[in-house]
Amino acid sequence: MNQEREKVYRQIESKLLNHEIYQNVKEYSKAKEKMKSYLEVGELLKGVDTKYGKSVIKEYSNRLSIKFGKKYSASLLYKIKQFYSIIEKVPTLSGKLTWSHWYEMLSFSDINKIIYYVNQCETNGLDVRSLREKIKTKEYERLPVETKIKLISNEKIEIKDLVPNPILIKNQNNIEVVTEKALHQLILEDIESFMKELGNSFSFIGSEYKIKIGDRYNYIDILLFNYKYNCFVVIELKVRIYCTSREVYELYR
Repeated sequence: MNQEREKVYRQIESKLLNHEIYQNVKEYSKAKEKMKSYLEVGELLKGVDTKYGKSVIKEYSNRLSIKFGKKYSASLLYKIKQFYSIIEKVPTLSGKLTWSHWYEMLSFSDINKIIYYVNQCETNGLDVRSLREKIKTKEYERLPVETKIKLISNEKIEIKDLVPNPILIKNQNNIEVVTEKALHQLILEDIESFMKELGNSFSFIGSEYKIKIGDRYNYIDILLFNYKYNCFVVIELKVRIYCTSREVYELYR
């Protein structure tokens, strides 16, 4: 048993030694090599705590720290082990994601949630900060249930499927939103964030956009265009206040 434990450690040490040497190469190659090294180390760590006892990863960490410094903590080794277990379930290891991207998703227990954010990173070239923002605002959780089912079964997705519900609108100036006009103003103050919240590939066409339908002119609150789906998106703003009869009485008393 001790010989097997030692063999696993030597293999991990060898992988990380090669990784440390590789840090002197050009910057663009480092991220790719790091993913490869961590994946191989994660495979070696798979099941070691079950096979050799829960203290073995801490033991490996202590020995690696003597050789390479304190960067390979037990916590990091557990993360690398967890990373490998996730990659086993994900259809592909995206070359566009760095270790920092994956690190943001290691705590997720729902593999479909991970796949969603991986696809978002791949499709839209998200940096780590943008990914973190999407996770923070619970974008996946706000997708309609029907959309999640479509994503899992690889059904065709329409533009409306990927609009989160509810949509989060930044209110940095603490505007009291009691009318459509106030809501309109709030959106226009940061139209870029609003379009990002709706999804991808949107461009702003106009506000209170005038169109003629029959003999009458109408005004669209916000008109967008989605170049991925090659269609216009019409947004009509409505503010609804829900309250009880007692609350109405208090309001007008």
